[in-house]
Amino acid sequence: MTHLETEIGTGLGNDLGIWIANVLGALAGAGVSLIYLVPKNRREAVSRFVTGVSCGLIFGGPTGIWMAERLGISEAVSGADVMLTGSATASLCAWWVLGALSRIAARYGKKSG
Repeated sequence: MTHLETEIGTGLGNDLGIWIANVLGALAGAGVSLIYLVPKNRREAVSRFVTGVSCGLIFGGPTGIWMAERLGISEAVSGADVMLTGSATASLCAWWVLGALSRIAARYGKKSG
C-alpha cells in the first residue's frame, strides 16, 4: 500500500481537507465538461452535471492515486492534491465516456417508432 492509498483511505473518515478536495474536484470537472461541450437543453445540462459530480465523488480517489503513480509523483504530492485532481479528472471524463457510448448506441442501435 502506497503512502497515498494510506493517506486517502484513512483520511476519508477523519480529514475534512480530503472531503473538500473531493467535492471541489468533482464540481470543477462537471463544470468544465459543460463548458467544453455546451448542452442542448437544460435537462441535458442537469443530467451531465449530476453524472459528472457523482462520478467525481465516487471515483476521485482511485483515479487520483492511479494518475499519481503512473506519473511517478506519488511521493511528492499530498492526499488532498491527489483527491482534487482525481475527482476533477473522473468527473470530466464521465460525460465524455457516457456521451460517446450514447452517441454510438443512437447511431447503431435499433431505431424505435
